[in-house]
Amino acid sequence: MKMLVTGATGKLGTKVVEALLKTVPASNLAVSVRNPEKAERFKSRGVEVRRGDFDQPETLDSAFAGIDRLLIISADGDNETRIRQHTAAVKAAERAQVKFIAYTSLANARETSMFLAPPHRATEEAILKSGIPYSFLRNNWYLENEVSSIQGVLAGAPWVTSAGVGKVGWALQQDYAEAAAAVLAGNGHENTIFELSGKLLSQDELVSALATVLGKEIAVQHVDDATYADIMKGAGVPEFIIPFLVDIQKGIRDGALEIESKDFEKLLGRPATPISKALIQIVNGISEA
Repeated sequence: MKMLVTGATGKLGTKVVEALLKTVPASNLAVSVRNPEKAERFKSRGVEVRRGDFDQPETLDSAFAGIDRLLIISADGDNETRIRQHTAAVKAAERAQVKFIAYTSLANARETSMFLAPPHRATEEAILKSGIPYSFLRNNWYLENEVSSIQGVLAGAPWVTSAGVGKVGWALQQDYAEAAAAVLAGNGHENTIFELSGKLLSQDELVSALATVLGKEIAVQHVDDATYADIMKGAGVPEFIIPFLVDIQKGIRDGALEIESKDFEKLLGRPATPISKALIQIVNGISEA
């Protein structure tokens, strides 16, 4: 049985491949990447490296040839670009007669109002339309997304948010990666949906846990969206990114990520890494960088 992971040189993809290599022979594993030279670390360990570019669908035909089980890791970019790229990947999987597709989606993708949802909703629909057995891995939110805010706190800044009391199921990318690996390499996951979420926490609760880890008080500054945007601009965040960050805060405030689930336990036999332990890993990573 041959498995393939797309986007395998990205942060999540790398972790997925490493997790797979703990349980799957390298000869059963392939990766699809835009730049094969960046995947040398996997090639040297016996993983087959194939060139596959979501923007060049013809490359996906050879990338997916002979693959039984495929993990499509959602690409980066604006919604329109991602919809086009993901749809191309699903069509290529159909042509290659792939037997199973796992896809890294978004929390509550079908119903959520989160502005990030359209590409995930469209991709899930394309996979359903293909008739290929599937598993949708609806990832809530990476704790790594908060690195810049944590860096600010370490430098003495307050934690700034316009998300109010909205809750998030933060978890480490490592947890999401291990869950994806478990689905791709495991049995009995056909036509399933997993809402992968850590323990739900508000911004205040997350900051309280961070304060305990750091052994210092952290001020939380609750503001409206316009003030949040101004503060981000003042902090040097590129202007084109600011609307994106504001929309994330709004989505959290509206409860878009407030999805309670124990699906990590179903796949990993354990909950997501406890938030304090996860924050220690993030802080240590920042210190070592």
